[in-house]
Amino acid sequence: MIDLATLTAYVLIVLGFVFIPGPATLLTVARATTSGARVGVATGAGIAVGDLIHTITAIIGISAVIAASATLFSAIKYLGAAYLFYLGIRALIEKVPVALASGSPAISAGAAFRQGLLTEVLNPKTALFFLAFLPQFVRPENGAVSLQMAILGGIFILLGLVSTVAFALGAGRLGQFLRRRPAVLKWQGKVVGGIYCALGLRLAMQQR
Repeated sequence: MIDLATLTAYVLIVLGFVFIPGPATLLTVARATTSGARVGVATGAGIAVGDLIHTITAIIGISAVIAASATLFSAIKYLGAAYLFYLGIRALIEKVPVALASGSPAISAGAAFRQGLLTEVLNPKTALFFLAFLPQFVRPENGAVSLQMAILGGIFILLGLVSTVAFALGAGRLGQFLRRRPAVLKWQGKVVGGIYCALGLRLAMQQR
């Protein structure tokens, strides 16, 4: 079982991550703003199912690597750290997102769910993120690696869904606030970038 200190640190990091507006939040808010809260919630649900698929994939792949080879695990670890640094630097330097500023046609909740699901499943960066993020909090001495990753993935998905639903329900006011204050979007990118870079450093320094 995951020890309390690791679980607490993980939950706090995930809470900070999912409640800072990122790509999933922007997509959800954009849909909710143009098509209503129900469509926004459906988009968030689709994203959550996509994250579940990525979690299962990560469990299968990383568990096998950890069990089979320390060298392969180290290679995955450093590649994951490099990818997180890349995401962080990109978030720090990229321009303000335009997703909330552009209009889009209203769609049904079903279509929004499918769009959120496909967008998340077909995004290789999301798959790499799960491969890089979850193993940071896995401790082989705490028991089955696959069970630990399943618990961590489930927590991430649940908190992420709570976050997107909360943003969807308040999307009307939030959308207006963000559109009128581009500086907020600019600084949220800096915060997200800092989190990615910090996670990359932690991953690079982690021992097997």
